[in-house]
Amino acid sequence: MGDEWAGSDDEIARAVLASSPNAVVALDRDQSVLVWNDAAERLFGWSAEELLGRRAPIVPSELTAEHNAVLERVRTGGQVSLRTKRLHRDGSVLDVRVDISGLRLGSAVAGYVCVHHLARTDEVAKNRMVRRARLVRRLTDVVGDINSDLELSAVLDRISASLTELTGADAGGFVLIEGDRLRLVSTYQLPDAIRGTTTDLRTSLVDRLLRTGKTVLLESSGLDDLVWARLEGLHTIALGLAAVGGRPYGALYALFARRTPGHLELELLELLAGHAGIAVGNAVAYQEAVRQRAHERAVFDASADGIAVLDESGRVVRWNPAAAELTAFPAEAVVGGPPPFPLPRPGEKLTFQMESGRWLDVVSAQIEETGEVVIDFRDVTTAKELEEAKDLFLATTSHELRTPITIVRGFASTLDLRWDKMSDLERRSAVHTIAERARSLGQLMDHLLLGARAGADELKVRIEAFDLAERIHAATLGLPVLSDKHRVEVIIPDGLPHVLGDALATDIVLGQLLENAFKYSPKGGLISVEAWPEDGNVVAVVDDEGIGIAPPDRERIFERFVQVDSGDRRRFGGVGLGLYIVRSLARAQGGDVSAHPRPGGGTRMRLVLRGSAAAGTEGRQDRSDRSDEEWRRIQATEASREVRP
Repeated sequence: MGDEWAGSDDEIARAVLASSPNAVVALDRDQSVLVWNDAAERLFGWSAEELLGRRAPIVPSELTAEHNAVLERVRTGGQVSLRTKRLHRDGSVLDVRVDISGLRLGSAVAGYVCVHHLARTDEVAKNRMVRRARLVRRLTDVVGDINSDLELSAVLDRISASLTELTGADAGGFVLIEGDRLRLVSTYQLPDAIRGTTTDLRTSLVDRLLRTGKTVLLESSGLDDLVWARLEGLHTIALGLAAVGGRPYGALYALFARRTPGHLELELLELLAGHAGIAVGNAVAYQEAVRQRAHERAVFDASADGIAVLDESGRVVRWNPAAAELTAFPAEAVVGGPPPFPLPRPGEKLTFQMESGRWLDVVSAQIEETGEVVIDFRDVTTAKELEEAKDLFLATTSHELRTPITIVRGFASTLDLRWDKMSDLERRSAVHTIAERARSLGQLMDHLLLGARAGADELKVRIEAFDLAERIHAATLGLPVLSDKHRVEVIIPDGLPHVLGDALATDIVLGQLLENAFKYSPKGGLISVEAWPEDGNVVAVVDDEGIGIAPPDRERIFERFVQVDSGDRRRFGGVGLGLYIVRSLARAQGGDVSAHPRPGGGTRMRLVLRGSAAAGTEGRQDRSDRSDEEWRRIQATEASREVRP
């Protein structure tokens, strides 16, 4: 023990009692006063000389029983703290709190130790703690607020403003240490004109604070020469040191003109100054983090793939817009629960069909650092359907090829083996059949060629003005004699405007639409072709009274290899390329083809081409890498089809 503690144990004990802020009274078993410290004299008004060796007259008579019961409880080993009344020498009643414990000498209770303090002191302390807790909570909010800003000046302005709120200061400011100078960078409740003011660090309060080795300083003299003197009535300045990584960075000033700061205000100033010191680092780090999060969020939200993040328990914590669109489950319906589809193992892929019929390819990867799992999934419905359609296409094409090839081979073999035994009529019939089936094979090959070119975006057409009415009349000429079950009606107004497009390609389009009208109305009925001008375009429709097209299939029929009919409707044959080629040719001309229900039953196929007048003097645009002879050959193949309703 050092020299300052050279006194005896009794001297130290007496010094402790004398220095205690609470009234300490020790009683023997008979309640005679053994110890009566200075605080007891101040509290009750009697001196120690007056009460040592006698009972202290401080317990009101009506509380004697309570007092004796408490002492008995303490004598048997308890410790009691209670709020009660005690008497002052002048007869006034004191509202006090008493903590009573046994005075032990060895294992025996030789008396009692009573520690008194005014109850209002508890209230003051309680109120102070409540206020401190409230201010600390507010400080936490302030710190979170200032650290969320990106601009240093905005951060420091918020700190200065919050300082006055937390400490009750009348104004505030922040200075930066820049070498051997100070620069005022932020003020609150002070003239804006003083911002940017600089001064010598060595003659400042900040330098004095740095030399003390402390983090806060309270100054009440020599303030008139400071820039802060602009605050009227300024009498006290409190400043707290702000440091970044242990290096002094600046100081936060709290200016008082109407009240005097206490230790709580200094404590809050110190805490807030510390946060001000790291605000710059936080602002820079926050800015970088925000930039990174914004980049991630942009990628996350803009991704065409569905992306989900799962926590360690497999619950969805993030669900991007594409995920909601692909699964038809909004984020609010999924977040907090499992994803609406099974998950593959990390690094593997799972193809899964939703109840909606949509197919998804799902892959997953685990984030080792957090235990989270990132799920990526995309819509592969089109690919699945195309795969199935290709399988059907191969099977159908094989069938479509096998039938005419078998017939050609059979008749050719018959001619080869039995030429001399066949009549001229039989030989002509066989050759006619071979020619007919050869034309059928040529038509199939042209469809495959056009379908391949359309799929590769290589389907070029020649754009020029031509008479659509003339092409419609040519396409329907002779159709009435092809079937005794069907009637053909053509309705075209006089003066139908010319259209811009490729006449030969349009012949193929019209031929395919008419063929479909006959094919898909096996029971006969009216085939109606009509055209009219509409909004600068020319519309041509082909109506039939056939089996119609289900609403979900009215777009799918224009896809490659798609044949939406099932069951006995498959008897119509084909490889699923006709309408795909029709739409490709129409769109290559700047027009379009669409399918609609016909009023009264059946199908309406609607062809829209640009009117030549609406297109202005666009003139002829030769975008063709196909010769007219090639188009005419395809057109001739189309025209040579035999319609079999």
